Amino acid sequence: MIRILLVDDQPLFVQSLRMSLESYVDDFQVIGIAKNGTSAIQMALDEVPDVILMDVHLPDINGVEATREILKQNASIKVVMLSTYDEDEYVREALRIGSAGYLLKDISPTELIAAIRALQSGLVQISPKIAAKLINTMYDGTSPKIPEVSGSFEWFDTLTSREKEIFGLIATGYDNQQIADRLFLAEQTVRNNISSIYSKLEVKDRFEIIRLANTIHYH
Repeated sequence: MIRILLVDDQPLFVQSLRMSLESYVDDFQVIGIAKNGTSAIQMALDEVPDVILMDVHLPDINGVEATREILKQNASIKVVMLSTYDEDEYVREALRIGSAGYLLKDISPTELIAAIRALQSGLVQISPKIAAKLINTMYDGTSPKIPEVSGSFEWFDTLTSREKEIFGLIATGYDNQQIADRLFLAEQTVRNNISSIYSKLEVKDRFEIIRLANTIHYH
């Protein structure tokens, strides 16, 4: 059973969400609804849900700040941000502090259920529209923007020039074939470089790359 806490101050939306989750599948249990960030923090401490679906815009503190506090208390809780909008600053900050995803509220019930299930395998869930927005902010239309890296990002300097290029493309949502086409490389060469990147940065998947990328200031 996956125990879920819902955090949203809009009664119509949150009740509809609850009904969708509980009527579509029989292994989801909504253990409670919090109407603001303060209540969410307390309920997370008391109830220890497996997953929290957290609205970004709440009447007291915003959902990102509430998530920060919850993850300080218990980093094993999977907190997924829900928003009507794809605001850049909230997306980046949510990923930076360790949220398990950022989804738009127009997601279908079946897609949301699939996203919640995927959390159990450690995959970060990001709406395609949000991924596209990240691409637009990190990519100038001709080549990935390689950041100016300060001394606090020694890990980035461990990568070769080619690996930095591939890192940038992974962070902006490119798959292996797209990277190969973009850089005029064989797909196997791309895979070899990605394995090297994972090893050097001690990460296990593309979503950890995205999180690392969000700690860098892109110009």
